[in-house]
Amino acid sequence: MTRSEFIKVCSLLGIGFPLQASLSSCTDTNNNTPNTIEKVIIVGAGPAGLTAGYLLQQQGIPFQILEATTNYGGRTKTNNSFANFPIPLGAEWLHVERGIFDEVINDDTIQVDIATTPYDPDVDYGLYQGQEVGVGDIGFTIDQKFINSSWFDFFEQYVVPSVQQNILFEEIVETIDYTGDQVAITTQNDTYQADRVIVTVPVKLLQNDAINFLPALPENKRDAIKEVTVWDGFKAFIEFSEPFYPTFVAFDTVPESAGQKLYYDASYGQNTTQHILGLFTVGSEAQNYIQRSESDRIAYMLNELDAIFDGKASATYVKHLFQDWNAEPFAQGAYIFDDENWRRLATLGESVEGRVFFAGDAYTAGSDWSSVHAAARSAVRAVGELVG
Repeated sequence: MTRSEFIKVCSLLGIGFPLQASLSSCTDTNNNTPNTIEKVIIVGAGPAGLTAGYLLQQQGIPFQILEATTNYGGRTKTNNSFANFPIPLGAEWLHVERGIFDEVINDDTIQVDIATTPYDPDVDYGLYQGQEVGVGDIGFTIDQKFINSSWFDFFEQYVVPSVQQNILFEEIVETIDYTGDQVAITTQNDTYQADRVIVTVPVKLLQNDAINFLPALPENKRDAIKEVTVWDGFKAFIEFSEPFYPTFVAFDTVPESAGQKLYYDASYGQNTTQHILGLFTVGSEAQNYIQRSESDRIAYMLNELDAIFDGKASATYVKHLFQDWNAEPFAQGAYIFDDENWRRLATLGESVEGRVFFAGDAYTAGSDWSSVHAAARSAVRAVGELVG
């Protein structure tokens, strides 16, 4: 079953995505207990790395997070200067029930104060192939928009305070050596020793051999890493002086598995007078923008919007903002495509020798992937297996 098919089944049955293993239900095949683990190294401070560190902190297990960039958050990166509300340059929507926040926090005494809003199927509509359609027909059923916040804000407010002192920035991991009694993690600056390591870097980096594993990872895992399809990713935001567009403008991609393209009201639900239209595009569709210069990109976008809305885009254009995820050195793309084989994803998520663990939007149990909530749940699974 592909991810797309899985999501459709869940929607038809009226159920949410099943939880992955929790800390209390996971077992470690090596029968390790928290008391025998003196230190864990986490590679990457994106949603999975932050969640893993937060949960290890709750378990009282010492850990260090090695982050290659100068900030945490990974692909939940936001821009706070383009508009008077956060612009999510990466992950933008909540694709599951709000209970995911409580799953990550794992503390009944903490109330999450992050505002989100669903779309209104009776009011909101979109255009698809020039025809007016409901938001549900485009696939937005359970999805919600963050209000004056983002996934990044959630982690910054509720997770980062517990782990920030354990993050080392600008530490680019080059080698993970698990041949000895301890795992040695070598960066461009230093070498760190730990009992366990949790790798959370985007899978594209492993495809491009950014990290050398000693010994080499098992053959089935190496095959899974090389064979998964990582979509290219590009986002854009355009401010206009007036709104002339519906909630969504969706397009056909042929074949459907090649990618996605969607214009959407980025100001939806925000307390703002700014009119900002977003563009989300992955896969082959993203190449139409990635391959162009900045001036050609905006001209191309305004021309295609003018063709749909009778020249209103060019007439009301104010400014724009681009995010090319292929150009980010520690992302190198968007995420694994929706129709990937779930068994391949399950292989990506498997630990190696009970000492090298994997967590992130690609390293899941195969039931769901390519989202922040999937990354967080994979961290829950990895930490649960690690502590036993």
